[in-house]
Amino acid sequence: MRTVQRTLGPTDRTLPADRRLRRDVALVCLADGVVGLSFGAVAVASGLPWWLPVLMSLLVFAGSAQFSAVAVFAAGGGPVAAAATGLLLNTRTAAFSLAVTDALGRSWPARLVGAHLVTDETAAFVLARTDPEARRRAFWLSGLGLFAAWNVSVLVGALAGSALGDTDRFGLDAAFPAVLLALVLPALRDGRGARRAAAAGAAIAVVATPFLPAGVPVLLALGGLALTRRS
Repeated sequence: MRTVQRTLGPTDRTLPADRRLRRDVALVCLADGVVGLSFGAVAVASGLPWWLPVLMSLLVFAGSAQFSAVAVFAAGGGPVAAAATGLLLNTRTAAFSLAVTDALGRSWPARLVGAHLVTDETAAFVLARTDPEARRRAFWLSGLGLFAAWNVSVLVGALAGSALGDTDRFGLDAAFPAVLLALVLPALRDGRGARRAAAAGAAIAVVATPFLPAGVPVLLALGGLALTRRS
């Protein structure tokens, strides 16, 4: 509890840990829902049947991979190219899985379901905590909440189709990375190793972005993790 309180601001310290967790999960679910609405609408506007983005969300559950796959389809690419692009972007979750494996549970059914729920957001929730029970609670609450929010919003967006328009013009797409950044800040305050790895990863991504395809700079940014061994 002391570790959690030390990493939070003065206002957050007045709230119980479970209440803070539920509030943070609700905020991320709200931001995730905005992105899901956009994805469903964009997928249908790109010529895909409404059920395809819905099915993709249930089976893949990875926003960046799904957006990239729809972009490939819209550009005239085939399913193999779309799947390859999605797999490339999703390889980053392998590192996340190693970092949060203790939060998934011990039984094989729990691990199989948990592996499907590993995302940037669930990893951020888990890594911001050190107590084993708190890590497990954060993972399952965020994972199940985000899975429900994402799939419901994608369904609504797909049914609404292009009537929603492009959420980018309202600036709503900025809510998602902003909330995620707020969640990882406590982890960055805990030690020089985390800050060093984050700074190195950001520098790698910024330098590589003008020269490499979308998604590859994010993968290269994982090289910043090597600096944590020296902390």
